[in-house]
Amino acid sequence: MNSVQLTVNSRIVKKDIEPRTSLADMMRDTLDLTGTHLGCEHGVCGACTILVDGVPTRSCITYAVACDGADITTIEGLDDDEIAGELRAAFTREHALQCGYCTPGMLVSARDLVKRLPDADEQQIRIGMSGNLCRCTGYVGIVRAVQTVITERRARDISPEPDGGRKALGPAGSGHKACVSSQRLAVDKPVAVSEPAAAVVPLEIPDFTPSTTLEQQFTVAHPPAKVFALFDDIAAVASCLPGATLVGTPRPERVEGAIRVKIGPISANFNGAARVERDEANLAGRILGIGNDQRSRSTTQGEIRYRLVPQDDGVATRVELSIGYSLTGMLAQVGRSGVVRDLAGRLVAEFAGNLDRRLSGDPTSAPTAAADLNGVSLILGLLRERATNVVRRLTGRGGSA
Repeated sequence: MNSVQLTVNSRIVKKDIEPRTSLADMMRDTLDLTGTHLGCEHGVCGACTILVDGVPTRSCITYAVACDGADITTIEGLDDDEIAGELRAAFTREHALQCGYCTPGMLVSARDLVKRLPDADEQQIRIGMSGNLCRCTGYVGIVRAVQTVITERRARDISPEPDGGRKALGPAGSGHKACVSSQRLAVDKPVAVSEPAAAVVPLEIPDFTPSTTLEQQFTVAHPPAKVFALFDDIAAVASCLPGATLVGTPRPERVEGAIRVKIGPISANFNGAARVERDEANLAGRILGIGNDQRSRSTTQGEIRYRLVPQDDGVATRVELSIGYSLTGMLAQVGRSGVVRDLAGRLVAEFAGNLDRRLSGDPTSAPTAAADLNGVSLILGLLRERATNVVRRLTGRGGSA
């Protein structure tokens, strides 16, 4: 059991709960706040949406222990809220509910839009409400209700609040708990960050079992000893990795920084930390890291294992890489394994080129821009690869006939 203290609807609550207990189950079963409804229990339907530190959160997929110290507001806590009151009246007036099961989550999400949007733009409202599903209304009345409240409030000169008044954006709990493993982490002081809106850098870098592993290799025209010496220079290696930036002075036991990857319109900026391990006897090593992307509320854990193999009587080096990662959050839902593999292949190719130039003493080897890969070219590349495989299979059948 874990002891968790929350401020729920302006009341301090301290409970002993199991680590696996979701925030929704705690609200309903432990605190009898049954206005938080459970639907899909996969974070898709939005019926369980509540506010965690002012941020609309899917409580069915949020562990309560990850929110220790957070400020929680359920639909019951919005009884006297001005915006929620106006929305309830508008929902009634515009016939925006029928069975009402989705309505608590709808009101929480709609309230956030009313606070943030500068005007009653229908497209923005539909995008903002797209995470809340309704099987009854067809959404027209819901959109109209939100539009009405926004229009009336702006007419009364009530300005929108940037980011809805949030002090921080990020995973559920807004950094009160860095829940990165099954172990409960005790946080006594807030973690210092180098930029105002940065995500909280993980306190621990745990070992993990990757859900996906990719094997890559490349050869550079430099002896293994020289390549291994460069791998000991953390800043130099980071400068060769597209989209990577470091914060502070890197140490083998802890390197803090960020890596930004952009694929067409989708971009992610993972702030995090890593540790570096080296095996000099076998010319091998491992880089193990964890990071969070604020915008998509996604978390990734990753490791890069490398081994240097002498080539051409020690004049050249084959760098063998094993890249493992686990991704959770919105990006895990939209990512496709084929695209990720293609992206990894292209990033490794770019890293190899930068590494070779760095070893050759080329001062232009340090990229500063993000790894910006066009999504269309990725898809076309996959199609070309699959077409090539089909032709090879057909050719193989023809040769054996």
